[in-house]
Amino acid sequence: MAAFVKQGKKIIAIGRNYAAHIKELSNTAPKEPFFFLKPTSSYVQSGGQIEIPRGVIVHHEVELGVVIGKRGRDITQSQAEDYISGYALAIDMTARNVQDEVKKLGLPWSTAKGFDTFTPIGTFIPKSEIQDPHDLLLTLTINGTIKQHGSTSDMISRIPRLIEHISSIMTLEENDLILTGTPSGVGPISPEDTIECSLASPTGKLSSIVFKAVARQGGYEFKGK
Repeated sequence: MAAFVKQGKKIIAIGRNYAAHIKELSNTAPKEPFFFLKPTSSYVQSGGQIEIPRGVIVHHEVELGVVIGKRGRDITQSQAEDYISGYALAIDMTARNVQDEVKKLGLPWSTAKGFDTFTPIGTFIPKSEIQDPHDLLLTLTINGTIKQHGSTSDMISRIPRLIEHISSIMTLEENDLILTGTPSGVGPISPEDTIECSLASPTGKLSSIVFKAVARQGGYEFKGK
């Protein structure tokens, strides 16, 4: 198990960082990087299962994760590279109907983003293995059909800006993970689906992960309003 999965204190997830994704959900582009927190208890490693809670429509959002290598506050963009230890392929699972409901009410997103198994994660990739994190391809398939395929070059706010912004608000600590946003193509998963993701550079594949979706038995049930 990767050290950041075992020891990280927080997952900071960037929202609305790809223009096409903003458009597909009819959202408004933020004036500055927008983020929310996910619990580290939501991690699940490749080969595991993504649980779909009762009454919940769960959407996939494939992302590049940035692993923080040392503690820092008020980090400038020029310093940001020094605080990165590596990267990881990840999926930000979202309880979409739950999120839609709480957004209408002006309430936080924690339930929609924080279920156990809602942060599928790949292995740690040292930063030395990635020449340019803004020149990578993210791909997600369901049962062999491509659903998401986009480039990290399309990020609205690039990684140094994200680190600068987050660390101006809260201290970043060793093994924290920043999820940098998702390209377009998000959509639902169903029980028995096989979800596969890959992260590739111009010279070849860097990481791949695979998960099976299952219906959660018991626990939370969304009944709507």
